[in-house]
Amino acid sequence: MNFDATFLVVDDFDTMRRITANQLRQLGARRILEAANGAEALKILAREPVDAVISDWNMPLMSGLELLQEMRRDARMAGLPFVMVTAEAERARVQQAIDAGVSELLVKPYTSALFGDRLGRAMQRAARRPLSPAAASVSKAGQRPSRPRPAPAAQAGPARIECATILVVDDTPDNLHLLTAIFKDEFKVKIAHNGAKALDICQADVPPDLILLDVMMPGLDGFEVATQLRAHPQSEHVPIIFVTALDDDASRQKGMQLGAVDFVTKPVDPDTLRLRVRNFMRYIDLHRDLQASYDDMLETARLREDVEHITRHDMKGPLADIIGVVHGLLDAQNLDGDQAEQLRMVEQAALQTLNMINLSAEIYKIETGRFELNAQDVILPQILSRLVSMARRTFAAKELDIELEIPSGIDDAALVVSGDPTLYYSLFENLLKNACEAAPVYSAVTVRMASGDDMVVTIANEGVVPEVLRPRFFEKFATAGKAGGTGLGTYSARLLAEAQGGSVTMETSDADNRTRVAVSLPYYLLE
Repeated sequence: MNFDATFLVVDDFDTMRRITANQLRQLGARRILEAANGAEALKILAREPVDAVISDWNMPLMSGLELLQEMRRDARMAGLPFVMVTAEAERARVQQAIDAGVSELLVKPYTSALFGDRLGRAMQRAARRPLSPAAASVSKAGQRPSRPRPAPAAQAGPARIECATILVVDDTPDNLHLLTAIFKDEFKVKIAHNGAKALDICQADVPPDLILLDVMMPGLDGFEVATQLRAHPQSEHVPIIFVTALDDDASRQKGMQLGAVDFVTKPVDPDTLRLRVRNFMRYIDLHRDLQASYDDMLETARLREDVEHITRHDMKGPLADIIGVVHGLLDAQNLDGDQAEQLRMVEQAALQTLNMINLSAEIYKIETGRFELNAQDVILPQILSRLVSMARRTFAAKELDIELEIPSGIDDAALVVSGDPTLYYSLFENLLKNACEAAPVYSAVTVRMASGDDMVVTIANEGVVPEVLRPRFFEKFATAGKAGGTGLGTYSARLLAEAQGGSVTMETSDADNRTRVAVSLPYYLLE
């Protein structure tokens, strides 16, 4: 992977920014920008071309998650690789980052090798994807295009290390032999006869999981080795257990100040040392499992996105074509009654399938801030006419009087709204279905269009919304007294309207025994 690119490092700690910048330079980064929080990062992103963002999670003013969410809402940055660095251990919070569109997650502490691997994967995925419609439109307008959101990875994450590695550092051959014998059956053991060799091993691409470090050695002593380990980005997080003949409090305190996790006095008791190392290795295993768990969550999310991409692009297109062909055949008016009825059944089945796709795929994207509207001119009277015809057949047993009222000047197709016609089908199908289900038998349901500042479609029915439900009528899972109700119909209608620049309201009158739902949409005149 070519890292000759521009990176933005976001962290509120200067030291961590420097460490990450050093890791990037080792990978060959061309240009590195820095920000102390998400708000500062957004200002940089607004004026500087950046190829990838590496951000801490918890920061003042604006967290890494908030930065990610803001970036994904901007078409120019919707697909910019974003690597989140975190010590977060709550799966629900990590899922928020995944839902927001994070490219990779790195659990602290991590190695430079893992950092390079995940950053490279994020950039490779972004480079493989074509521009999204939103980003492409920005590019056509003369602005710098962004890469779209990364595609699901075909490959799984790197294989887990089955056997942890211990580095034993001691200038005495007998001590090296003893410590190697204690751990060779459980762990992979490397040895170093002096501090310089230990530094070479620890600052390589794959550092050990734990260091057993002597203090009194010629040349670099153990304290100096620890100091240099903590100053290097590749080895600064490697845990150290000092194994030494020093037993005074000052030496122990100095070792702990250098970040040692334990201080063992020679001569060592093999059983005690083995238990101490095993206990600490459990922590290492938990950390590794946490990283693997987040990797699995990301891969699952990418697989889901892949399925959604297939559903949206490979299924919605043919379904829309089927509906268009059926409309053309029905409009020809050269069919007998049975043929027309069979075509209407095909149309209804296709629209119901399209509605299910929209509710499963598009609503999820709207909820997580990753929806991109592929807008086109839409003539609403045609859609409403089809939906009213289908509702009449669906609710024939209730003998409802379902009417569509379109004032003159609208039905001549001079007024159009902008949006996705398949989403308008889902929006109004859900609202009309709700009205027909709520209406008493033999009553009337009216769908009326009117133009003013906005195009307003009102769906009115007899009956009132239960008082307990009125304040949360458009909330998710809000339902009352409706057998089999999920509370998703009006919620999805609100999201679909808002995603296309509109709004939806409800008013219910106990005095008139009537409920009206109004969808307001911006419109314009066709020239």
